[in-house]
Amino acid sequence: MSDSGFQITSASQSRRKFLELSGRTLAASAMAGVAIPPCHAAEDNTIRLALVGTGARGSGAVADAFSCTGGPVKLYAMADIYEDRIQGSLKNLGKQFADQIDVTPDRSFVGFDAYRKAIDCLRPGDVVLLTTPSVFRPLHFEYAVEKGVNVFMEKSFAVDAPGTRRLLAAAEKSEKQGLKVACGFMWRHSKARQAVVQRIYDGEIGDVHTLRIYRVHGPVHCPKKPAGMSEMEFQIRYKASFNWVTGGFFIDWHCHNVDVACWVKNAWPVSAQGMGGRCYPEAGNLFDHYTVEYTFADGAKLFAFSRHMTNCWQTYSDYAHGSKGSAVIMTNLATPDPRIYKSQNMVDADLVWKYEGQEPSPYREEWQVLLDAIRQNRPHNEARRAGEANLATLMGRMATHTGAMITWDEAMASTFEYLPAIDNLNFDTPAPIQPGDDGIYPAPQPGRTKEV
Repeated sequence: MSDSGFQITSASQSRRKFLELSGRTLAASAMAGVAIPPCHAAEDNTIRLALVGTGARGSGAVADAFSCTGGPVKLYAMADIYEDRIQGSLKNLGKQFADQIDVTPDRSFVGFDAYRKAIDCLRPGDVVLLTTPSVFRPLHFEYAVEKGVNVFMEKSFAVDAPGTRRLLAAAEKSEKQGLKVACGFMWRHSKARQAVVQRIYDGEIGDVHTLRIYRVHGPVHCPKKPAGMSEMEFQIRYKASFNWVTGGFFIDWHCHNVDVACWVKNAWPVSAQGMGGRCYPEAGNLFDHYTVEYTFADGAKLFAFSRHMTNCWQTYSDYAHGSKGSAVIMTNLATPDPRIYKSQNMVDADLVWKYEGQEPSPYREEWQVLLDAIRQNRPHNEARRAGEANLATLMGRMATHTGAMITWDEAMASTFEYLPAIDNLNFDTPAPIQPGDDGIYPAPQPGRTKEV
């Protein structure tokens, strides 16, 4: 099961499937320009992990880290705003990795400030996993960088442009400090995708002029709010249904495909325009379908299609078209099966190359690269690219929600912010999106909605 709830057919186990299948610090001012040691001075050379956000994504990422080679890794501290999620994560991880868990009650923290306490448990050379909903990512990443801690952060990375700029500013600081930072764009570590992208770079399909990316599958419905639960708690618990918590599914889920398309093109788009809407109120306050046309500086196009509805055609795939042929980037989440054709038809008769190698889990590969970089003190920092890919995806959502043509510069300069009070959030804070009298949450209205 993917993070969307859509069933992916595969024999391999992703970190998203893990829970379902198994049920001290340095001042930032003193560290500018100073490389962090490859590992701490502990005699056992153990890399400690602090997990901030203990849902399925975070717990699965811990499992991937545990499965890597090169030295011992232990889960040392945990933080969440929900105690039940911490206990659920410990229970499930303990079924397979009990000897790698060293989380005591005094290193298990609950609350909106719990991330600070968990990060404060770490030493230089350790890693914090930032896997909460993305509205919190810039704040948490900023603190981790301030404390000189290596970072693994899940996608997506911010829900609006101010948050993205905040993350990019912290990314620049992390580079100066020599921190190792991995982001959750695991497909960049896919051997199969790397192979087809390199062939495209080598000119096998000519000049890339068109890219098509699809994430069209079933929905994640928003339930009714339980009696006695605040709007803030409800919306954070059911994060996938609210734009302000995760950026909406076009940001939180389709950012993978946007990043891969821009990787293939080796550029970020300069503008975007889009169309979309909401057919079903069960989508929370999100649109349940998007179609976005991105334009690159050379005039090439990227078409992004997202739809989350039942009883509709489904696919999760990426394609590239060039002046000499075309390429399948992926046809399945876990087994991408990339291919190159000498025409635009993508038929067997025109097949010129197909990936025949093994495809190790990219979820595990991204962790192996990060842990090796820490132990061997090799440069490894994906934070800037994560922020830029996040902005590229935001352009598409902005364009669709507003009905306007949005440029890269306009997106980067946008002052629209869902929740300016993110640093001081609590469950009594009014949620930025409120239901109508009928209990239905308002969706964006193109031509009226402002996001720039």
